[in-house]
Amino acid sequence: MIPSVLPTYSRAPLSFVKGEGAWLTEADGTRYLDLGAGIAVNVLGHAHPGLVNALTDQAGALWHTSNLYQIPQQQALADKLVDATFADTVFFTNSGTEACELAVKMARKYWYDKGQKDRVEIITFSGSFHGRSAAGIAAAGSEKMIKGFGPILGGFVHVDWADHDALTAAINDNTAAIMIEPVQGEGGIRPLPDQCLKGLRDLCDEHGILLILDEVQCGVGRTGKLFAHEWSGITPDIMMVAKGIGGGFPLGAVLATEDAASGMTAGTHGSTYGGNPLGCAVGCAVMDIVSDRTFLDEVNRKAGLLRQRLEGLVASHPDVFESVRGAGMMLGIKCKAANTDVVAAGYRNHVIAVPAADNVIRLLPPLNISDDDIGEAISRLDAAAASLS
Repeated sequence: MIPSVLPTYSRAPLSFVKGEGAWLTEADGTRYLDLGAGIAVNVLGHAHPGLVNALTDQAGALWHTSNLYQIPQQQALADKLVDATFADTVFFTNSGTEACELAVKMARKYWYDKGQKDRVEIITFSGSFHGRSAAGIAAAGSEKMIKGFGPILGGFVHVDWADHDALTAAINDNTAAIMIEPVQGEGGIRPLPDQCLKGLRDLCDEHGILLILDEVQCGVGRTGKLFAHEWSGITPDIMMVAKGIGGGFPLGAVLATEDAASGMTAGTHGSTYGGNPLGCAVGCAVMDIVSDRTFLDEVNRKAGLLRQRLEGLVASHPDVFESVRGAGMMLGIKCKAANTDVVAAGYRNHVIAVPAADNVIRLLPPLNISDDDIGEAISRLDAAAASLS
C-alpha cells in the first residue's frame, strides 16, 4: 500500500523536532551537528533570533494578500537585492525550480521580442542541476533526471563540463543563452574557475547571447561573497537565487538587467505566493546580515579554518577520503569509500553531511557556525571515517 506521503524520497531514519544554531535535536533529545543546513538553506542556522523576529512580527500583521496589489516587504527586498548586485529588477518565486522556469522564459522572450523567434536554444552542462520541473530536468538532461518523463521540453543543448571546444561548437544562430552554476552542487561540488567564468562572459558578449547563472545553491554568502560570480569580476544578464535567501523560509528570485528582462511585461509571468509578505520579511532580515562586509569576512575566515581541518582529516584517512574541493562554505570531500556509507557513518556519529554526484559528500554548514562547532564537526567526521577504515 502506498504511504500517505508520496514515496519519492529515500529518507534517512532521522526525525528532528528542534533546531538551534548548527544543531538539530530528535524527540529523544539526541543532538546532531548539521553540516547540511537543509542543503545550503539555513545560512544563519536554525532558529536565528533575527529571522524568528522578522517572521513572527510579520505573521502578526499580515500573511498574504496577492500580487494584484503592492507588497511593501517585496519592494524592500527587491531594493536590497538591486542595490547589492548587478540587477536592475527582481521577480520573486517560492523556490529555485520556479526561478529556473522564469529564467528560461525570460531568455526566450527576450529574443522573441527582438524578432528572432527561432533563437530559443539554451546551452547547459553535464552534471548540472536546475530543479525538477519540466524545464529544470530538460536543462540538466541526464538520464537519471529525464527517464520516464518524456516528451522532454526541447531547446536545450548539453555539453560536457569544461569542454571548451564543444561549448564553442554548440553556439549557433539559434542560441539564446548559456546557463551554468558557478559552483555545481548536486554535480559534486565542482567550482568553475574564475578565468572560465570570465571566458563565458566574453563568449556571450562576442556572440550577443545571454548569460544565465544558477546561484540557487552557491549564492547568498555561501562562497564568501554575496554571490559566487563576484569572485571572477563578471556579471550575468539573468541570475537564479533561492535556498539561502529565505534562511529556511521558502523563497526564490530571478534577478536580471533591465535589457534582459525587457520582454517580461504585465501578464507574461506570475505567482500566487511568490514575494508574499512573510517570505520577503525574512529575506530582508537575511540580506541585512549576509550582505554585510564584516559578516562575509568572517565567513571567509571560518571557511579557511574548515578547509584546513578537512585537509588534515583527508590525510588521516587515505583509505576513506581522496580530496577536498569547493569554495567558501560550499565544500565537498571526494570519497574512496562509497559516499552513502560515509554519510551513514556520519549519522551514527551524530553529524550530518549530504551526498552528491562523483562519490562526493557535501559540507554546507550554516555560515555563522562557530569555531568550536567546526572543531566538533571534524572530530565527529574523524570518528565516522575511522569506523569505515
